[in-house]
Amino acid sequence: MSDLESTKKRALKILGSRNFSEQEMVKRLTSKGESEENANEAVKWLVSLGYINDVSYASMIVSHYVTRGYGEARIRNELYKRGIPRELWDEQLSSIQDPDFKFSDPALDFLVKKLRGSDDKDDLRRAKDALLRRGFGFDEASAALGRYVSQLQDKDE
Repeated sequence: MSDLESTKKRALKILGSRNFSEQEMVKRLTSKGESEENANEAVKWLVSLGYINDVSYASMIVSHYVTRGYGEARIRNELYKRGIPRELWDEQLSSIQDPDFKFSDPALDFLVKKLRGSDDKDDLRRAKDALLRRGFGFDEASAALGRYVSQLQDKDE
């Protein structure tokens, strides 16, 4: 068996555990002792078979982190860490703002779960800080907090 064939076999075995971007797979193969050239060829082969697809992988990452209540900055960080080409980011992140996207307000959803009806100022401040840590921008976190407080006032009336 040639070196390239063994690299392809190893790549298929690695893919059995989870999805990978092209860059992640090359790094993984070279860390396992495969040559850079063979790793690149194996990845091209996997892409041609449709086993590795950076566009669908990026979409999956965005959907996963949006459903878990993370903001755009955190999602961008995950895309970067996973080796997704930067030119794919904006296209995939635009789905967050799409009105048909089923997870329309992850920041508000997070606040509702976190605060459970509390309107205590310290709780609100801590929840806003948590949104910032989750990758939401300051303006986005503030707006979500405003929507949360508005919802509480509507329930009281």
